[in-house]
Amino acid sequence: MTDRPLTLMAVHAHPDDEATGTGGILARYAAEGIRTVLVTCTDGGCGDGPEGVKPGDPGHDPAAVTAMRRQELQASCDVLKISDLEMLDYADSGMMGWPSNDAPGAFWQTPVEEGAARLAELMRHYRPDVVVTYDENGFYGHPDHIQAHRITMAALEMTTLTPKVYWTTAPRSMMQRFGEVMREFAEDMPEPDPAEAAAMAKIGLPDDEITTWVDATAFSGQKFDALAAHASQGENIFFLKMGKERFGELMGVETFVRVRDTTGAAVPENDLFAGLR
Repeated sequence: MTDRPLTLMAVHAHPDDEATGTGGILARYAAEGIRTVLVTCTDGGCGDGPEGVKPGDPGHDPAAVTAMRRQELQASCDVLKISDLEMLDYADSGMMGWPSNDAPGAFWQTPVEEGAARLAELMRHYRPDVVVTYDENGFYGHPDHIQAHRITMAALEMTTLTPKVYWTTAPRSMMQRFGEVMREFAEDMPEPDPAEAAAMAKIGLPDDEITTWVDATAFSGQKFDALAAHASQGENIFFLKMGKERFGELMGVETFVRVRDTTGAAVPENDLFAGLR
């Protein structure tokens, strides 16, 4: 045994991603005395600007958006009591198919080996016991999420570390409930076209394929406040519309697939650190 604290490293694509899928575990494990390290890969420059101005529209200044989102990210980290924030500062690639995918310096254009080497250095420094990132499809197909997955898995291969490794996911039962809640809070929301509906149906996993269910309901208020810290993106953060109580009911349990493990901890499990303490 050593005096080094147990450490969780979450690798995310953009400012605000840390709160959506992992805000609960980051807050919960920080409260339990575990060191929490957040790696944010991009600068978020393809987010909304002041007054909701969209990327590509007149008045959208990626540099100003980047500066604003950096401040919001720090505020979110403060809310979640994140121990260490590391930013790789690649340019936000935007949604799949946007011209920004091909821009010089875009994360999507960065060689995986380059990004992985930088992340591997951070892994060697922090020596995480648990690493969390996205699955191969970046959960829903965003290029920066996919790239975050790629560099994380490649970085692990570059080190001699053997952390437990998890990919974020959502149970299909929750995705169905989420769709119902979205229609409740957005009555004028049009029905998705068949192709979009088919794509949505593939997001997440059947409940029995999820290995890890972490109850962070007690920290859902912090998670909500961390999302709210990203105020410039509020138009895109649907969850804020439902209020803290409903948010906690829907988003209090965070779910993962365990893809690497040397502890032999049985699954399903309710703790990312099962077998480590």
